[in-house]
Amino acid sequence: MPQELPGWVAELTDPRRARTTDELADRLVPLAEHAIDVSRRLQAVLHEINEPFKREALYDRVERLKARSNEALGEITGEIEASGRQRIERIWANWCERGAGDELDAELRRRLGDDVVPELRRQERAVAEQVADRTSGALDTATETLLTRVEELATVVTDLIHEVLPRAREGLELAGRISGLSGRARKAGHDEIPADLRAESYATAAAFDEAMGRLELEWAAFGGRSATVRAALRGAEETAFSQVTAEMTRCVADLAPVHVKMLDDAEARAMALIDRIGGG
Repeated sequence: MPQELPGWVAELTDPRRARTTDELADRLVPLAEHAIDVSRRLQAVLHEINEPFKREALYDRVERLKARSNEALGEITGEIEASGRQRIERIWANWCERGAGDELDAELRRRLGDDVVPELRRQERAVAEQVADRTSGALDTATETLLTRVEELATVVTDLIHEVLPRAREGLELAGRISGLSGRARKAGHDEIPADLRAESYATAAAFDEAMGRLELEWAAFGGRSATVRAALRGAEETAFSQVTAEMTRCVADLAPVHVKMLDDAEARAMALIDRIGGG
């Protein structure tokens, strides 16, 4: 529920209620300050909405996408390497169950190092390189899409700023007019307000009400637009990252059957070695 301000607020801020030139000057001062405040707030929100489109912010956005993609690629590479380690651990667990002794341990380690582990490492590198290649291509495409979307949004925002910026300056110009009128009222003495000064003060107050209502509304609306722009940029960035990770996932799914088969073959060769070294 809207709350009513005390009556003296309007009494001390409305120049139309002034009875003397001093009172008129006193009431014009807060109007000029209000006009300056609204104009500066509007300029601040214009600056805020333009900030994400500066070169540094654009560079940071692209670098953040690359860094997140590299981190995701690193996780997948780690999983690929872990798959090979898990097979080796399973092979050794099988061997340890036989309790063949240190001398045969060394023999198995040598044979695995010659015949099995190099193949596992080659397979890991081959899969990791293919994932990296497809990730790089997806990252290039996603970055291009992101930059295109940012550019489209920047064009709209620039047009908005050019449309609204003169209105923000209008508030500062109005503040200058009000300050000038207040100064003339100060110099007019302490008597009743002359007719011409009163007429100008009425016209100025009406212009103030109209301009401040428009600028306050513009400030509120632009604040909403600024939030929408930030959300759109964040959404474009998240979508770009999702495009990269989706391609990673598809690549891993495509390569998984061959990779698993290679791991199975390597493990089978290792088990055959265990049988030969361990005597069956």
